[in-house]
Amino acid sequence: MPITRVISGGQTGPDRAALDVALDLGLACGGWCPRGRAAEDGPIDARYPLKETAGADPAERNRRNVGDADGTLILAGGELTGGAALTRRVAVELGKPHLVIDPSCASTAEAVRQVRRWIEEQGIAVLNIAGPRESDSPGIYERARSLLLALLAGNE
Repeated sequence: MPITRVISGGQTGPDRAALDVALDLGLACGGWCPRGRAAEDGPIDARYPLKETAGADPAERNRRNVGDADGTLILAGGELTGGAALTRRVAVELGKPHLVIDPSCASTAEAVRQVRRWIEEQGIAVLNIAGPRESDSPGIYERARSLLLALLAGNE
């Protein structure tokens, strides 16, 4: 089953990498972001087609994105903290499929095979992508972008 839409909250790190890759590949994308388009590097650029939540609490963004997706891919290394941990908790609470992959641990090819297998098994068409912000995991944006480009470029 191909991915028909990529969503994320637009924060720095895997969220932003997901939107950049989707836009580069011409895939439908979007998601929810906090009121004011708040991210750690300032307001999220208008080129990202995100809807603002009613409040500024990022937890509302996480809950809406997990709820709107068929499944959530969390790209993170080590123990999940902050928003990434919250995203996993929300997925569990809502009974939504989720997968945590460390984009620096396995080879990109192996990680892509694992994610594709999970997407197929779970029947995921709308994929939420989340992870730690760049300041909490320096270099995560580039590692996530590389993995997502390999994953989504072959989206058939």
